Amino acid sequence: MYAIIDIETTGGNPRRDKITEIAVFVHNGKQVIDKYQSLVNPERKIPPFITQMTGISDEMVRYAPKFYEIARDIVEITENKIFVAHNVNFDYSFIAQEYRRLGYEYNREKICTVKLSRKAFPGFKSYSLGKICDSLNIRINDRHRAAGDCEATVKLFEMILQTNSNIYLKSC
Repeated sequence: MYAIIDIETTGGNPRRDKITEIAVFVHNGKQVIDKYQSLVNPERKIPPFITQMTGISDEMVRYAPKFYEIARDIVEITENKIFVAHNVNFDYSFIAQEYRRLGYEYNREKICTVKLSRKAFPGFKSYSLGKICDSLNIRINDRHRAAGDCEATVKLFEMILQTNSNIYLKSC
């Protein structure tokens, strides 16, 4: 079982920045069987360039739950699942840092769809989510929003699984 995850943040540094949105799609290797999505109040201002990129504003997250209020949900939905994300270390490091702030050690096995894409679909100039999805004709609805990017990652992951999943997943 897989927990395919995407987050949006206030910036690129997990020690300084915070999560503003999270989406988790639970996948059984054939299809999505559960979904979780939430805006997250980062307890700080969202920089204007982040709001411009994601569309997530301070107003939108003002009454959203703080991370500690959804932490149990995230632990439960990802428990006994492999954490899958496009550029997995980015998403994983933010989530792990949020748990460290709460005094909890978050540990999950990880799979990166960037690395898998390079093995399954060699020869592309870029493996960023937008570029690889364009190259593979995967439509991204709501780009730079957690659920939209997560859904695109699910489609990419399914294409990877169809190409010879055992070789790729074991070599991650």
